[in-house]
Amino acid sequence: MTTALALPGLTTGTWVIDPVHSTVGFSVRHLMVSKVRGTFDDFSGVITVPDAGEPSVEASIAVASIDTRNADRDAHIASADFFDAEQYPTARFASTGLRAAGTNLVLEGDFTLHGVTRPIALTLDFHGVNPGVGQGEVAGFETTAVINRKDFGISIDMPLEGGGAVVGDKVTLTLEIEAVRQS
Repeated sequence: MTTALALPGLTTGTWVIDPVHSTVGFSVRHLMVSKVRGTFDDFSGVITVPDAGEPSVEASIAVASIDTRNADRDAHIASADFFDAEQYPTARFASTGLRAAGTNLVLEGDFTLHGVTRPIALTLDFHGVNPGVGQGEVAGFETTAVINRKDFGISIDMPLEGGGAVVGDKVTLTLEIEAVRQS
């Protein structure tokens, strides 16, 4: 698969994630009956498209920048009970490959959270490239992935009296990314 086939219009150069026009979000089961949703407000990333070969992605998230619209909950999630943001302030993603899977693209990489690195695969929805409005070309992507928090050493158990747990193990990550071509 060539870059031109995989990502039409994504030209050679460095594309920087625009945090003003991007969202890094998540949802997790709460009390077995609903979901808590949140975002991370401090994140960055770079997509590098070489002359030959496949694009690569490196991104980071400041885990203490969590926002679930509840300051007490955010502080608890940033604490040693969950993220331990003091010891592990940053989650990171570094791509290891891009492949076709039917009509989809899959970006594979290593995701590090809470000091634990695991491979993950992100099925990409590439929205294309636009000339932009004065800042240069922009490219858009969306992806959703499900991870198990316990796979990353976030193993707090908060059981409910009637069974189940306050917080689910599966976390759905949702990324809506707009990247601006720098060079």
